[in-house]
Formats: sequence, structure tokens, C-alpha cells
Amino acid sequence: MAARRLRIEGRVQGVGYRDWMVREANRLGLAGWVRNRRDGSVEALIAGDEPSLQVLLSACRRGPPAARVDGIEESLADPPEEPGFHRLPTA
Repeated sequence: MAARRLRIEGRVQGVGYRDWMVREANRLGLAGWVRNRRDGSVEALIAGDEPSLQVLLSACRRGPPAARVDGIEESLADPPEEPGFHRLPTA
């Protein structure tokens, strides 16, 4: 199982980005979580098979209709211990 930690910047809070990402990740069968950060970005941990990760990463560059993604920082990560994809409280 491959895993990535993402930090997504732009107009990504208050536009339904987290709920959209939960739906997309669950549709693709991925595990992990997504949360807002106090600095205005969105942080996520995504894990699963590499083709599904790439599909979600590509979708994250666009986001939901009201979002504007200016950039995504991506790094390798350890997979989450819990199954499923969840929305976490703001960090």
C-alpha cells in the first residue's frame, strides 16, 4: 500500500473541499484522512494502490467547483492504521 501526505493551498476552506475529498477517496477505495489547517490550507493523508492514488492526486489539483488550488506539497508517508477515509478536526 502506497501513502502520501498532502498540503493543499489556495481557496480550499469554506468551499466543501474536505467533504468532496472524502467522497472521492471513498469512491476510489482509499484510506486516510483530511482536515483543515489553521493557516488556511488543507492537509490529507491518502493511502491505497498507486493507480487510485494518482487519480485522486489529479482530482485534488482541481478540487470541487468552488475551490481554487494554487499548489500541492506532496511527500511519502506511512499508511494510516485505521481503515476508511475520514474527516478530522482542524489542526
